[in-house]
Amino acid sequence: MMNNKLCHCICGILLLGILTACTEKKEPVRQLKSEADLSGVILTTSAGTYYDQKYSGRDDLTLFRVNTEADAIQALRQGKADVFVTDEVALNEEAQERLNVSLAFLGEEYFDVAFAVRKGNEVLLEQMNRFLAASKADGSLDAVISHWLHGTPAPEFPSQALESSTSALRCITATNLEPVCFLADGGEWQGMDADILRRFSIWSGRPFEMKFQDFGSAIVALSTGQCDIVTACLFITEERKKSVDFTIPYYKCHPGYFVRNTEQKTNLSLTERLKMNLITERRWKLITDGLLETLKITLLSILLGTILGAGICACRRSSRKWLRSLAGLYGDFINGMPTLVLLLIMFYVIFAQTGLDASTVAIITFALCFASSAGSIFDTAISSVPVGQTEAGLSLGFTPFKTFTGIVFPQALQKGLSLYTGECVSLLKSTSIVGYIAIQDLTRASDLIRSRTFDALVPLLVVTILYFALAWVIRFVLNLFLKKK
Repeated sequence: MMNNKLCHCICGILLLGILTACTEKKEPVRQLKSEADLSGVILTTSAGTYYDQKYSGRDDLTLFRVNTEADAIQALRQGKADVFVTDEVALNEEAQERLNVSLAFLGEEYFDVAFAVRKGNEVLLEQMNRFLAASKADGSLDAVISHWLHGTPAPEFPSQALESSTSALRCITATNLEPVCFLADGGEWQGMDADILRRFSIWSGRPFEMKFQDFGSAIVALSTGQCDIVTACLFITEERKKSVDFTIPYYKCHPGYFVRNTEQKTNLSLTERLKMNLITERRWKLITDGLLETLKITLLSILLGTILGAGICACRRSSRKWLRSLAGLYGDFINGMPTLVLLLIMFYVIFAQTGLDASTVAIITFALCFASSAGSIFDTAISSVPVGQTEAGLSLGFTPFKTFTGIVFPQALQKGLSLYTGECVSLLKSTSIVGYIAIQDLTRASDLIRSRTFDALVPLLVVTILYFALAWVIRFVLNLFLKKK
């Protein structure tokens, strides 16, 4: 009893220390007025951006790379970084006040901003340039920019298409920050860049599609033909021109260097945080859509993987040596390949030019991974049934097929179902990586909400509960099936 109390006391002290360390705030960074003052600071920015390349060679500061701008802002607010550098328009005054950060200074550089188009797609590039030129000439482009940056009235959308195309305009944004491009009420993309691209889609007669990916993945998707346009208030640089083609500029801006405010705002209550993360702008809809996507990928992957696994099991038990060797080689390959790497290869290389959507590619990938494990489980379960059971069935006059289905299979099912259930749950958890290929599953839904609210607790807590519930349901259903058998 005394040992238990002592353990609880020690755990409580450790937990208190961890919480204190997590909530401890650093002293506010010194006054910054120019890039020359950055020496000695911790500077955070998104990996793969212009700022990453610019500051990666400086030894007088610490560069803290993150995947998204939302992560960078979170690092700044938590005191893990002193300065956050991004485009000056990425955070307007309202967003700065809400996030308790402020603009320290603007960089001296002044960049042209444009949309990125895949190299070789001359038709789309020419169309986009004609649209931007026409929009500048009639004043609608400046009106759109002024609306989102200065709050002036928005111009009307084009009434009809001047050109016609049946294919969708597939866009990827690498930012989810207001007013550039952000996910608003009901899951609709809004903001300066989204507004311009939506007007172009109407002008060109193409359905509009937009997804969110981090900058590095977005450029890969563009180069492999998985999307048509990438936007993120992109600066035109000579380095980037080697990888993508840029449209004519539609805006110019400076880099902005943001710091956290010295006065901390009062923490929101749990009720206010729930409302902000789930109710405001109907963000709960992102969770439900992500839940359905996760269920679809999981169930279809299990179904297809089970069928393929049965075939692999048959190969492993075949009398032909080359089939057994092939099944063993397949298992070694799948087990030696990280699922994420395989998913990226399947999406960006193998199925890049096939036109298959990301969800289908994910289902195929997870089915192939699941088939390897399922085939091994089936083979082990069948082998665990004594050979005498088969001999007894045959001696009673049963055919080999009836012997297997009536005697061997039920016993193998009892022995292997628990392992099969574990693999199903493991597959469910593995689907959390599909956001790397722009699928809005449960995990990606929490990322999108977090990048708008900058509150990690509620989105991650909701998603954790849902994953736990799904895993419990899978176990319950399969265990119920086992009891009936």
